[in-house]
Amino acid sequence: MPRRQRYDHALSIAELAEIARRRLPNFVYEYIQGGSDDEVSLMNNRAVFDRFRFTPKTLTNVSQRDLSRDLLGHRMNMPVVIGPTGFNGMVTRDGDAKLARAAAHRGIPFTLSNASTEPLEEIAKISGGWPWFQIYFYRDRDYVEKLVNRCRASGYDTIVVTTDSAIYGNREWDTRNYARPFVLNWRNKLHVLSRPRWMKDVLYPHGVPTFKNLGDLLPPGDSSVQGAAAEIGKHLMPSLNWEDIRWLRENWSGNLLLKGILSVEEARMAVEYGIDGVVLSNHGGRQLDSSVSPMEILPEVRAAVGNDFAVMLDGGFRRGSDILKAVLLGADAVLLGRTTLYGLGAGGQAGVDHALGLLHQEMDRTLGLLGCSNLRELDRSLIRDSCVSQTVRPA
Repeated sequence: MPRRQRYDHALSIAELAEIARRRLPNFVYEYIQGGSDDEVSLMNNRAVFDRFRFTPKTLTNVSQRDLSRDLLGHRMNMPVVIGPTGFNGMVTRDGDAKLARAAAHRGIPFTLSNASTEPLEEIAKISGGWPWFQIYFYRDRDYVEKLVNRCRASGYDTIVVTTDSAIYGNREWDTRNYARPFVLNWRNKLHVLSRPRWMKDVLYPHGVPTFKNLGDLLPPGDSSVQGAAAEIGKHLMPSLNWEDIRWLRENWSGNLLLKGILSVEEARMAVEYGIDGVVLSNHGGRQLDSSVSPMEILPEVRAAVGNDFAVMLDGGFRRGSDILKAVLLGADAVLLGRTTLYGLGAGGQAGVDHALGLLHQEMDRTLGLLGCSNLRELDRSLIRDSCVSQTVRPA
């Protein structure tokens, strides 16, 4: 791969990832990159896209193309949402705000993580009038209720509940990089010194960023981001079940999405419980290893819930063609995690905008090459699963 130095010279998301790797400390980049256990889910999330092949139409007029669509009562400029990712203040200063501004500029939603380094009230002001917030269910129900009330008071439109983190996944890379919680090992401390530009951006003059929405969940006086993932895991709620979702539905009148669904039956139950949509997700390969890719169950879920229920997914999207494959299989939109973090690490807000611009160009080009002018024209006749035998009718 060419050793490009500037984010705006990157021709693909893969090149942005390489630029980010060279700019970030090892422990930050590994936090972005890593999966759980043997990383089977992580690798399969990318490999699955090779299963699906296009069967395009030609001889169609594609001189005018449109990637916009309606989702949850809003118009989005392309079928993309920036998904929730925590610790973004360790990638660059004010990382969450930079992601939110880039999303607003592109006319798509940004989802602020519960584990963010900026107050949810501030991000709501710059989210283009369509702010989303992600929450975990913690053992402290009062804390969850306070978060919901803060979202309501700040004008949040959508709450995304992460359902696949009742127990914290085994992320061995996190253990490798820390001597103990909150304390980097010597190898990583020395590597940080080799990234003076990152140190000036992130650490100067106030030191390690702190969590702004986690209340009293962390130890007294220790709300810094460094090494806190394992500490947060102690407060997750192993008893999370549908009654908790019912409680939240009764206490939140805005859009409510469940993220982490990988079961057709649970998608059906989400409809029954009055949920507005699901995000099919294996947490980017960071929770249960060897779990199915969201792309593999997407067609079944769409068939089970019908066309009026919002179905989204995440996991491994790096090309505009990946996104349109998901749309062809029934997705309303995809959520991006690592993809926009690569842009953030490579060039801050402008890097995120460049990443989104690359995806928009690739989607626009792929849409035209498929023989379509807009997303409404996409249908299952334009894609096939190469792992499923195709019946050939006799002539």
